[in-house]
Formats: sequence, structure tokens, C-alpha cells
Amino acid sequence: MKRRLCDSFSIHLICIAVLFLRFGSSRCSAEDGSGRVKVEDEPSRFRYETGGLSRLSFPKGFVFGTATSAYQVEGAASEDGKGPSVWDVFVRRPGAILNNDTGKVAADEYHRYKEDVDIMAKMNFDAYRFSISWPRIFPNGVGEVNWEGVAYYDRLINYLLKKGMTPYVNLHHYDTPEALEKQFKGFLSRQIVDAYVNFADFCFKIFGDQVKNWVTFNEPGIVALYGYDPGTAAPGRCSHPYGNCREGDSTREPYIVAHNFILCHAAAVQRYRKRYQATQKGRIGIILDFTWYEPLTDSVTDQQAAQRSRDFEIGWFLHPIVYGEYPKSMQELVGERLPKFSADEINMVKGSMDFVGINHYTSQYAYARKAPLPKSRDYLMDRNAGFTTKRNGVPIGPRAHSNWLYIVPWGIYKVVTYVKEHYGNPTIIISENGMDDPGNETFHRPCVIPRGFIISKPICPNSRRRLMRDVT
Repeated sequence: MKRRLCDSFSIHLICIAVLFLRFGSSRCSAEDGSGRVKVEDEPSRFRYETGGLSRLSFPKGFVFGTATSAYQVEGAASEDGKGPSVWDVFVRRPGAILNNDTGKVAADEYHRYKEDVDIMAKMNFDAYRFSISWPRIFPNGVGEVNWEGVAYYDRLINYLLKKGMTPYVNLHHYDTPEALEKQFKGFLSRQIVDAYVNFADFCFKIFGDQVKNWVTFNEPGIVALYGYDPGTAAPGRCSHPYGNCREGDSTREPYIVAHNFILCHAAAVQRYRKRYQATQKGRIGIILDFTWYEPLTDSVTDQQAAQRSRDFEIGWFLHPIVYGEYPKSMQELVGERLPKFSADEINMVKGSMDFVGINHYTSQYAYARKAPLPKSRDYLMDRNAGFTTKRNGVPIGPRAHSNWLYIVPWGIYKVVTYVKEHYGNPTIIISENGMDDPGNETFHRPCVIPRGFIISKPICPNSRRRLMRDVT
């Protein structure tokens, strides 16, 4: 009997990350009779084919939604009193972003949120996960409140509720206030904990009567890694030879930043539980990214390499939150570079979530590296594992548009099974998953897709349908 992803798990929500791109007007694309794609001008003309999938394919009460982040969709980067974030500064570095693009306008959701919510309603979504821009509420990170920013999120939340959708609110999606980066280097300093809890407390107090699902951080490991090891994301810190940055320490800073993320998360959860949860009746958790690492071979060394990779990714955050300490493999390999929790911090961190959100997109094969580990090494090398997307020349799955994203439906089942079995069977929210198409809504070439690779409308009619069917 085929097992379904939803069987035996406390999985409540699937948020497929959707970025509503606008080119002059809101449009959608659909297939015409020839198998090509045509563009339609009005969301009301959406056409859907699900390949046999329906809500009956999922348990009763299963919540479907979509997700965005403030910097990627809001625009209005310096309007109505908003302060700059580290991303507003980072994108101004020449060559940091393709085409030197910025988030100044983005999808313009700040001005056009009603259009986006209307599209979600027409797609019959139950929920919308969005993030609150910290510097839009506190332009300087702390201190004076920007009430115009508060009013925007109040309007958004109210409109979602009016349209019958549940808001899932993320308090941090990469966009730390630049003022705090200048003042004490942001998440490199323990001072960030008090600043973050002040921001979180304000949001709980102002929005908590209508928001019942809170997320402290989205993918803090991505920030710690790419922002502080190769320095290819904000705030762009690294050290030679791991990257080319003005300042940083790739061997230590990722671990310091991650440690402070965990302390911020736990302190915010503690504040919510003590002051607000009993009366507001909400829940609070964290969202973590988790690529599934499959051993390349059945050898003991490859199995160990795959396990180390899981420890250094999902275990980096979930192990302290569940068990109060970092995974043993991290303690052994990172050594004195890995920060330690005090006894009081362990008590605060351990058990600090009502749910865990999992962002899962792809899977890779992991194998043991043959070369000895150098004495000086960064986070990426600390794992002591190599990665490939092929076994005996055969790809792990069909490739999507991005060169790193392979479609591996069985990976998500292994991900949630792993979290269930290793971390006390927590409530799991599949907070992001899916695949990407070429980002051109006027894409007109016929759909030519490898066997097993599927995309629903907008671009190609088969692949996304089958992806979700295989996942479930």
C-alpha cells in the first residue's frame, strides 16, 4: 500500500512559495489548445487542472497557503518612514545582485496588497504567510515606532481576514535593521536579543488579537551561512579564502550568528508564552530549511557524511531547541569555535517551539571526503562531506529551472519522517516547497519536460501537478 506524506504526521499547512510578479498589470498565463502558453489579463479568468488532485486527497482541515517575504515583495523600501535593512544596503554593492536589481519596488505589495490577496482568494488559499519588516516598524531597530508601517500591516491582516484567509506572520525574513548592524554588528552581538524581543513583543501586543500563528525566524541558517561564510548575502561578511569581503571571519561568525538567532528565538517564545499566549490563544514556532541528504553509497563513511550534513543543517537549530545542545558531530568538528549555552539559556531554549516549519525544495547525495580536514576551515568545510546530484551518472531527479533544484518527491517524505523520529514528533508545518519555472510570464515555447517532471499552469501544464501528486 502506498504511504502518503500526510499519514501519521502532525502536518497542518503547506505553503508553496509564490512570488506574484507584475509587468504592467496583474496577469496569469495558461495553456491554449496547441500546448503553448498564452497570457490572460484578468485573475478572474484563471483555469486550473489538478491532474486528479483535490482537497479530498488530503486530510480534513489541511491548510493550503502561499508565502512571501517583506523585502522580496513589498517594495516601498524608503517610503512612509521605513528605515533601511541590511538588504537595502547590500544590494547597492556593485555585482552583488544580478543586473544590480534592488527591492525598491519589487512586487509593490505595499501599495497593491489587495490585488495580491484577491488573487490568493481566487486560488482558494486558506492562509498567507508574510513577514513583517522590522525596520518598517522600528526604523532604528529600537526606539521610535513608525506608525505608518504598523498601519500597513494592520490593513493587510484585516483584508486577509475579510477574505477568509488566516495570517501566518513571520517576524524576521533576512531583513535586519541596518541601524543595528551599524550600532553593534547585528546578530554578531548578544545585544540583538533585547532589541529583537522588544520588536517581537510590540508585534504580539499590537497584532496578536488577530494573529494566531507566529514565526520567529525564517531560515536563520541561510542567513548565518551565506551572510557570514562566503558573504554572498546580506550583510556580506566573510574572510579569505572563503569569500571576498571587506571584513568578517568565515570560520567563526556563522556559528556566533546562529547562536544569537537561537537565543533571540527562545527569548521571544518565552515572552509570548508568559505575556500573551494564554489570552491570545496563539502558537509560535520557527521555520528551518532542510535539504535531504541521501548517502551516495551504502558505505558506513557515506552514511556518516549524510548524517553529519543533516546535523549541520536541521540539527544546527532544532537540536538545541529540542535537546538544549548542539549535535555531537558539530561539537566534535567545530570545537571551541562553537558557542556554548549557559544553564539558564539551556532552560530557555529547550522546548521553545509549538511547531516547526520545514522549507524543503530538493535532495542531494552526500559522500565522505577523502582529503583530510585542514586545521583552519569554515562552516561548509566543517561538515566534512561532499555533495553530488548524480549517482552512477543518473541525476537524483529532473532539474527545475534553477541549477541547484532537482525534483525529488521522496525527499520530502524522508525529511518529515526524520524530524518526527529524531525530534520528538513535533507539529510540522511544510512552510515552503515546490519548484521554479523560467521567470518569464510571456514564455511561449512548447513545454518539453523530462519524464516525471511536472509543472501546472502557469507555464507548463503537467509538472507541478505530478510533483504534488508524487509528494502526497
